[in-house]
Amino acid sequence: MTSPLLAINHLSVAFRRSETLRPVVNDVSLQIHAGETLALVGESGSGKSVTALSVMRLLHTSSVAYPSGEILFEGNDLLHAEERVLRGIRGNQIAMIFQEPMVSLNPLHHVEKQLYEVLSLHRGMRREAARAEIITCLDRVGIRQPASRLNDFPHQLSGGERQRVMIAMALLTQPKLLIADEPTTALDVTVQAQILNLLRELQRELNMGMLFITHNLHIVRQLADNVSVMRHGSVVEHNGCQTLLNQPQHPYTQQLLAAEPEGRALPLASDAPVILQVENLRVAFPLRRGLFKRQVGEKVALHNLSFSLKRGESLGLVGESGSGKSTTGLALLRLIQAQGEIWFDGHPLHHMPRKQLLPLRRRIQVVFQDPNSSLNPRMTVQQIIAEGLAVHRPALSAVQQESQVIAVMEEVGLEAESRHRYPVEFSGGQRQRIAIARALVLEPDLMVLDEPTSSLDRSVQKQILTLLRRLQQQRQLSYLFISHDLDVVRTLCHQLIVLRQGEVIEQGECEKLFAAPGEAYTRELLASAQLSAG
Repeated sequence: MTSPLLAINHLSVAFRRSETLRPVVNDVSLQIHAGETLALVGESGSGKSVTALSVMRLLHTSSVAYPSGEILFEGNDLLHAEERVLRGIRGNQIAMIFQEPMVSLNPLHHVEKQLYEVLSLHRGMRREAARAEIITCLDRVGIRQPASRLNDFPHQLSGGERQRVMIAMALLTQPKLLIADEPTTALDVTVQAQILNLLRELQRELNMGMLFITHNLHIVRQLADNVSVMRHGSVVEHNGCQTLLNQPQHPYTQQLLAAEPEGRALPLASDAPVILQVENLRVAFPLRRGLFKRQVGEKVALHNLSFSLKRGESLGLVGESGSGKSTTGLALLRLIQAQGEIWFDGHPLHHMPRKQLLPLRRRIQVVFQDPNSSLNPRMTVQQIIAEGLAVHRPALSAVQQESQVIAVMEEVGLEAESRHRYPVEFSGGQRQRIAIARALVLEPDLMVLDEPTSSLDRSVQKQILTLLRRLQQQRQLSYLFISHDLDVVRTLCHQLIVLRQGEVIEQGECEKLFAAPGEAYTRELLASAQLSAG
């Protein structure tokens, strides 16, 4: 048996808080050989990402301690390596795809500059040679017309496109070990399948080891050789992939495998009034060129979308990354300019000035796709959730505000005692729950949910879907549910709209479209989802 490429032996990690140490990873041991994939699964906050960040020593030295253990990469102890040695390994021999691309990408630099920096620093390539390789790599990860996207900034890309740029950045250096922290979370099923195939190809070409962190057990079944299950900072079960998934021994592993989305949309009252009416919604962004940035054309992101949504009804919006799903949500919220008519409970949102629109903001809330960029890092969770109450319900006292914050945190499965902590102290899934709590605390009538469960593990996802269904029943909430997870859409939605490159491909009742899709693209999406689930 050859020596492992990466060996984590009895690793414990603790965070410093004042003068105390709070354990977050306890006595974890893992091994990865060249050409092998180890999947690390478990619920949010179980210690998966902390373990991965410890491998590359990316946790801030002033706030972290390693009470025990060692991390050996090709026999070299990374825990005690000098910073100079680590710089030669990070991004070169060990690359990482981070969970939240909007935070990882520099908002001030365009795509080409960020990718060129990797090739220049680690492979010494000149710009012209690098450009050809960058275009090839972007094409391989599924960016359409990659040459035309080189000058785009991160905010001009969809969530899935940003994630694909991050994947390209990690793969450009052809690393010996790839650490992938939820790399397909923001991707639709068709691109997800493409990325998984790409990772398998590169793994064979480079004999690359891979530590794959995910909450999607369908992906684990397709990709992993071995699986380690983490809970509360400890590995509770480790085994070969097929053995663990087919014959789980630990009760928590059995619970994870059983936590698949289930159920169907709630029955809708026949006399339910229409709360949202959209007619011929169109969104176009100006294309500017030259020194003076003159407009030379426009890029149409959404073409003439029309639908109606009743009180207590859920509308699913599906399609691949860049299809216009998030653009639709932003247009309905009047956060970007759009043409067409938007009627909310009889109010013409498309004509209303900002001042008149403000009282309606409380009734229309949003949960954004990337909680790390939508939560203020300088505010505590208490302040984040209570901010809307301060604006829309100023008569509430501080005690009443805190009481409502505690209630909504408990409702979404967060410990109320954690309300004085900052977003950085929470896992990705916990941050998403904070974002959901912030929207719910104002008791809205309509919620725009942009991939609200994409960063959640299956067990928590099931809890959130149950919560959303219960809230819908109790409060007659209406949902615009944007997602690439068709299993989740089917459990919650009454209607379904399939988008592709801003065009409506198919529209109708959710169950009918799942049972008998009329368009080839819808059939392709459903087939990819079934393949992923298989």
